[in-house]
Amino acid sequence: GLDHIFITHLHTDHFIGLFGLLETMSLNDRERELVIHSPNSAFLKHLFDVFGYDALNYDLKVKEVKDDYEVKFDNFKVVAFETKHIVPSFGYAIIENERRGKFDRYKAERILGIPPGPLYAKLARGESIEWKGKIITPEMVLGEPRRGRKVVYTGDTRPCKRTIEISKNADLLIHDSAFSEDLKDWAIESGHSTAKEAAEIAKEARVRTLVLTHISARYSKDSSVLLNEAREIFSDVLIAEDLMSFEVKYPE
Repeated sequence: GLDHIFITHLHTDHFIGLFGLLETMSLNDRERELVIHSPNSAFLKHLFDVFGYDALNYDLKVKEVKDDYEVKFDNFKVVAFETKHIVPSFGYAIIENERRGKFDRYKAERILGIPPGPLYAKLARGESIEWKGKIITPEMVLGEPRRGRKVVYTGDTRPCKRTIEISKNADLLIHDSAFSEDLKDWAIESGHSTAKEAAEIAKEARVRTLVLTHISARYSKDSSVLLNEAREIFSDVLIAEDLMSFEVKYPE
């Protein structure tokens, strides 16, 4: 279920739907605590007080987000990073824990003499085994740990170094790309990025795939200009659509 909500910034188009969601959860007899992570948390708490959300069926906590703010879960963590918008704004990186190294069958079979079978599966899962009176640990047959997947979402932002830093080698970067290059002046004034600028960030950060998001309504009928401008810089580019799903494959 939904237990954490991460807000990038407090422009109404990015959080106004929150209030109806909170009330619906209460009407559906939610009992578990809900934590909202947001910049300007004091303002958000004030709104909740005004709307009487202290009477919800569940505990509602609001936590202040700052650069490098981190929330750890079982298999991954969410790290906030400060972006560059016209109000305080943060993106979020979802960083998966390291995975165990690859199973070295040659070492297991030829060097340690362990026959193929169920014992291989235990070692590959990270379990120690006993073989011919000796304890064989996973470290003896597994390679170096492999990094997990990383997904970065910028929210509304101008291009900035902090995005490049946290997006290094990301598997997926979802970046503000509100305008085409001919409207760059307006992008600067409104605190957004062009598709070309997003592609330049992706290229410098060496990400695998770039998804352009926060597309201006002026491109609702034809967003090809954004795609074309981005692909002149970076080849693996998609444009986000409502309800889009995307498989993030493990790095090698």
